Amino acid sequence: MHMNLEHFTTDLNATFLLSVGAFLLAMALTPIYTYFAYRYKFWKRQRSTSTLGEKLEIFTKLHANKFTRNIPTMAGVIGVVSITVVTLWFNWDRAGTYLPLAGLLGGAAVGLLDDMINIRGQGAGVAGLRSSLKFGMITAMSILLGWFFYAKLGYDSIHVPFIGDWQVGVWIIAIFVFAVVATSNAVNISDGLDGLAGGLLSLSFATFGVIALLQGHLTIAGFCFTVVGALLSYLWFNIYPARFFMGDVGSFAFGTSLGVVAMLTNTLFLLPVIGILFVIEAGSSLIQITSKRLFHRKVFISAPIHHHLEAKGWPETKVTMRFWVVGCIAGFVGLLLALTGGHI
Repeated sequence: MHMNLEHFTTDLNATFLLSVGAFLLAMALTPIYTYFAYRYKFWKRQRSTSTLGEKLEIFTKLHANKFTRNIPTMAGVIGVVSITVVTLWFNWDRAGTYLPLAGLLGGAAVGLLDDMINIRGQGAGVAGLRSSLKFGMITAMSILLGWFFYAKLGYDSIHVPFIGDWQVGVWIIAIFVFAVVATSNAVNISDGLDGLAGGLLSLSFATFGVIALLQGHLTIAGFCFTVVGALLSYLWFNIYPARFFMGDVGSFAFGTSLGVVAMLTNTLFLLPVIGILFVIEAGSSLIQITSKRLFHRKVFISAPIHHHLEAKGWPETKVTMRFWVVGCIAGFVGLLLALTGGHI
């Protein structure tokens, strides 16, 4: 027991150093990004119409102050570069970090294209790639990663808490694709308030990092805490009032890699627990769209739910901080389920 504790402490120190390295590198890269962001005007173009083509009058009113100042986007590229450099130099492992890094870069590529069109596009309405095209690109990337997950790494089962492993064979690819696509889109939807997505992602990756560490997956744990370090650097500048936004390059990158990490740690059923707010955010948007299309009425004043709470009178900072609190509780519950449900 003493030896196990000693090994755990050693592994924890190693992952901590990776986290610190990513944080410091991201902090060092931020002035470089800021210089180019202001010189080439990476201004975030706020949406004026919804997915269904309606004018976003409530959203525009809630965030009127953000329309009056130019706020750069695509800051997620800082984290992507920092995580990539630290992982390739200090934590490269075919079984542990290849897939989450590939997911990070693949999601970032799709998000970067969307952000570039947002910045340079012309006309009113929703700027960027069509939702269907983004969905298709993320799905195609996930299929490729899922094939590697099954054919090259040999995963063919998922763990059901308190029951055991469920052999699914080649169907693990479809499950992998669903997990990655759903998570990437949910994180993207949640990125709507200063500090919200960054804080929730930090909590989620930290929880999965601890789970991976307890499982003995040191490289996966190292990747998770590398992401945490980069995200904490981003949060330093993104906390209200935000100096810049992560953009789709960040939300798709981090969301995709989070789904990959959940599959690698065989904790798929813990993902909606640890990331419960991502589920609620995406679910509220889905409910709103479905209700409008089928019944021609809104369930929420504005969707996703963080905008509904703002419309109800909650200040932006209150929504963010309370969501962080719920995220902390969700992470703790997820860790307890991992300890008692047979994942560790």
